[in-house]
Amino acid sequence: MLGGDPRALGPWLSRLCPTQSLMLAKAKECWEQEHEEREAEKARYLAERIPTLQTRGLSLSALQDLCRDLHAKVEVVDEERYDIEAKCLHNTREIKDLKLKVLDLRGKFKRPPLRRVRVSADAMLRALLGSKHKVSMDLRANLKSVKKEDTEKVRTPLRNLSAPVPSASPVTLSHGLGQELPLAARRPGGLAAC
Repeated sequence: MLGGDPRALGPWLSRLCPTQSLMLAKAKECWEQEHEEREAEKARYLAERIPTLQTRGLSLSALQDLCRDLHAKVEVVDEERYDIEAKCLHNTREIKDLKLKVLDLRGKFKRPPLRRVRVSADAMLRALLGSKHKVSMDLRANLKSVKKEDTEKVRTPLRNLSAPVPSASPVTLSHGLGQELPLAARRPGGLAAC
């Protein structure tokens, strides 16, 4: 069958490439072989479990004894089947109850919304590597340090200190030299009004 005509397997198979048709033919052959093996295994199992009955030449009392034995075996098998069925029903009930309990617990405990957590690089490395490895990754050490005097020098050329700020109130108005005007100068009339 492996090297046979691909048209024998079906019209659609002839359109496939040769390797695919060979693979399908081999798969069909393996499937048929497995099917035959299953049938043989089934027949062997039944022959082992159920011997053939020899009823020819038996008297009436021997036939009645044989029937009683067969009925006893049927009762034993039926009891086993009933016990297994009862166990299965009990297990399915337990599974249903546990599923309901799980659903109830899920409903009671709602998951909180996740929040962003800021984790430093050191803490992240500790979490990944564990406490055995002590790796320090100080990212702030690589930053350029800026002093307060440097920032004031940068800001001073941007602002004209001699011109008054129009939005400032007269109380906070200054000459631009860092000192406030006297109280009399803050009045609308100025120093002459005093």
